[in-house]
Amino acid sequence: MSVLQEFKQFAIKGNVVDMAVGVIIGAAFGKIVTSLVTDVVMPPIGVLIGGVDFSKLAISLPAGSGPAVLISYGKFVQTVVDFAIVAAVIFLVVKGINSLKKKADEAPAAPPAQEVLLTEIRDLLKK
Repeated sequence: MSVLQEFKQFAIKGNVVDMAVGVIIGAAFGKIVTSLVTDVVMPPIGVLIGGVDFSKLAISLPAGSGPAVLISYGKFVQTVVDFAIVAAVIFLVVKGINSLKKKADEAPAAPPAQEVLLTEIRDLLKK
């Protein structure tokens, strides 16, 4: 089997396609969460602590004769909040999926045909 054929088999498998769809949806979800944090969550927090705009928080370091260097720690704080929200949502989704799997696993399995037959024979012998 040639390398091209092996790659074609690998790429067509369901897991690879599912993963690609997941990455695309994840990227779109990341944009939604970033907007949620930047536009909805952080402004009220900024107002609560005195009208601070987190995206503009920075420390200016003088760089001699060149322009000052900015350390934008406010953007870092927003990124950490983004991550925390994404992590919490993914945790809840995985927890929900796992609870659904547990319910499916807890359903009693049908006894094997041999056991059913033996039970019927036992019941007939009792009569």
